[in-house]
Amino acid sequence: MTPVSQLDDIQPSDWAFQALYSLNDRYGINKTNPNGGFRGNRALTRYEFANALQTTIEQINELVAQGNTPAISRDDIAILERLREEFAAELTKLQGRVDTLEVRTSELQANQFSTTTKLTGQVIFGVTGGSFSGDRIVDVTGREITTKQPNPTFVYRAALDFNTSFSGSDLLKIRLDAGSDGADDNAAGFLEPSLGSVLDFAAKPPVEQLGISRLFYTFSPLKNVILSLGPKIVLSDYIDTNRYANLSFLDFSTQAFVNNYLLFPVQGLGAGAVISWNPGDGPFTARAGYIAAAANEPTSRDSTSFVPGIFPIGYTLYPNGGSTGGFFGDPHQGIAEVEYAPSKNFAVRLQYAFGNILGGQFNVFGANFELALSDRFGVFGRYGHASYKDTSFGDISPTYWMLGLAFPDLFVRGAKAGIAVGQPFISRDVGNATQTNFEAFYNYPISNNIQIAPVIQVITNPGNQESNGTVLTGTLRTVFSF
Repeated sequence: MTPVSQLDDIQPSDWAFQALYSLNDRYGINKTNPNGGFRGNRALTRYEFANALQTTIEQINELVAQGNTPAISRDDIAILERLREEFAAELTKLQGRVDTLEVRTSELQANQFSTTTKLTGQVIFGVTGGSFSGDRIVDVTGREITTKQPNPTFVYRAALDFNTSFSGSDLLKIRLDAGSDGADDNAAGFLEPSLGSVLDFAAKPPVEQLGISRLFYTFSPLKNVILSLGPKIVLSDYIDTNRYANLSFLDFSTQAFVNNYLLFPVQGLGAGAVISWNPGDGPFTARAGYIAAAANEPTSRDSTSFVPGIFPIGYTLYPNGGSTGGFFGDPHQGIAEVEYAPSKNFAVRLQYAFGNILGGQFNVFGANFELALSDRFGVFGRYGHASYKDTSFGDISPTYWMLGLAFPDLFVRGAKAGIAVGQPFISRDVGNATQTNFEAFYNYPISNNIQIAPVIQVITNPGNQESNGTVLTGTLRTVFSF
């Protein structure tokens, strides 16, 4: 008979196999731990057998200590001792691996960043360029922007998120953000800066300086109620979301397609709060929010000062306006939304926003829908109607719309493609034509952490000016996530 010590694999016919199986059966090891014990139904490698042996010894010791089994017999003790001797080398290596794992676990615990905080990050690169037909480009007021074709640019955004939870169900978020020159570092934003043509991911971070772009605390004070509040929040993070057009680093990059362009006159960061209520985890969700863009400024700013957080057309509508500052001062915005989502394939959202910017009042009604016709095809759209009082053009009532098609998992799982068309600011009082934006993109996942997307934008009658030629831009967007 070949000694067990010379066997590479332990077969069911070997004495060691049968001996261990009998021990497991006598002491009910398989019944005590049916998934982790020695099951005795296949050949095992020596290391697998040694692991099963160690488990059996530990289980028998535990049963004896708990008084759940009579004292182990001398014969069984002799069998265990012989098995230990035969597999001494493997048991020693297993123990060594356990000791090494414990040491590494202790090192990780001693050197981890935080017991409550996780660090995530994102970097966006965008190589972009574009051109326009005609002799020159003017803005919505007729002011000349340029007569020369823009040069290609390389834009970027970098963000670090510190996500902290104290209870497991709450979140304290701190985001450090930096970017390139903002709205005009890309051809679309340079040639049409007022009506939402800018690349959204380029416009949103602080300009060239590392700064805090999110600072808020989210928790649930009541069942089905979620409250977020803080000195640095953005309303569009919570309201007017859409599964196909909402994240400019993942799908559409044109700002007027990422959100309803009229719905957020206070576009930037501010102090405030957002509350969400989903009664009974049902299909209806109600949300409400408030934000003040100059909440940290106790004094007013005159018309010659830059007021943060205003969407670009606001400065055209109120060129002589200023800010009163303060948490309840100008600029501020309140917003409410009701969402009906009876299934994961359909959702519709209705919104109402009001507030003050640069001394003027506004009211906006919005609508947003998404419909998945299949796992790989969906349609979506937004609509808005607003009123602005006492602008430089008088009392105006612009409208907005956009429609798009989405193609999830196109060609490759995890990819996404889309095409959209929209008119961000339809008004007979501002300009002599209506700007129309088009965008098509294909987001391809190179890996779980790297995605690359070609993006094409076409803008007709940019700036609502008939004299402007068509703008065509292209961007190669690359996103690194970690």
